[in-house]
Amino acid sequence: MATRRTRSAGAVLSILALAGGMLSACGSSSGPSITLYNGQHVQTTDALVTAFERATGITVNVRSGDEDDLANQIVVEGSHSPADVIFTENSPALEYLQSKGLLAPVDTSTLSDTPSRFSSPEGGWVGVSARVSVLIYNPSLISESQLPTSVLELADPKYNGKLAFAPSETDFQPIVTSVAASYGKSEALTWLEGIKANAGDHLYPDNETIANEVNRGAVAFGVVNQYYWYRLRAQIGASKMHSDITYFSPRDPGYVIDVSGAAILSSSRNRSAAQRFLAFLVSRQGQQIISHSDSFEYPIASGVTTAQPETPFGDLQPNGITIAELGDGSEAIALLNQAGLL
Repeated sequence: MATRRTRSAGAVLSILALAGGMLSACGSSSGPSITLYNGQHVQTTDALVTAFERATGITVNVRSGDEDDLANQIVVEGSHSPADVIFTENSPALEYLQSKGLLAPVDTSTLSDTPSRFSSPEGGWVGVSARVSVLIYNPSLISESQLPTSVLELADPKYNGKLAFAPSETDFQPIVTSVAASYGKSEALTWLEGIKANAGDHLYPDNETIANEVNRGAVAFGVVNQYYWYRLRAQIGASKMHSDITYFSPRDPGYVIDVSGAAILSSSRNRSAAQRFLAFLVSRQGQQIISHSDSFEYPIASGVTTAQPETPFGDLQPNGITIAELGDGSEAIALLNQAGLL
């Protein structure tokens, strides 16, 4: 079976077992309902779902998991998928499903609430929120002036043993794609091999681990999205923060905006309710929830800006790679596999 990542038969069976478990866990509702496959962070989704249910009376049955696993699950389920909506952290999973012809068009009125550069060029999904890649570092181990200013410098041997990253994180895939788009696949592969060597024992499973390990002084610096640092500070308190964040140079290929989005499956039997859910996500009410939530993501629709004390979205200076250029993530996954990182 062709999937976005090479999976063993056992892994595919695990996905199907998870699906069965989630089906049995969902209760029935006498009123209208939709099933949401949620690859977003739980705290973001919970707040949005609760408000949507109160506003509309529509029940949302949430099934959470890794966005790549959920996308592959939808492909396996095909037209029999119980999902009505998928909500992801990053755009490649949505682009992948769109390429398989598994998404229904989003209402144009909903798409108009989000700047077009943050949504599907074909109208198959809508952008909801965004994050940006940053360097998280521990000043007691490395000064800001010693940090790389370009993503390519992560492979410099002078950072051997000082770098942490999470190659299996879907948040990291857009950076790999951006590097490949800027410098070519061969250079991107060499770069990945270099940062793998520099990371050594500091290859971590996720960005939360990177943030925690840098903050406690186990490693000097790493690459994460900005909200992991802000969220950690909110959880443990400013007095326990021993790390800080900074950005790559403006427009550098490592300085990437990641867009979280939502889509309706073409197999959905509840499209009207599903369209209402997507419209709510990008409405002023939905975006205000994101603006004030402890997810520390940036609202990107309906003209809403973040209320959190972080760099304003409009002040960021990211690389100009487009949603279409980020694609479905398959190029990044292939390069990560070639480098022995997946």
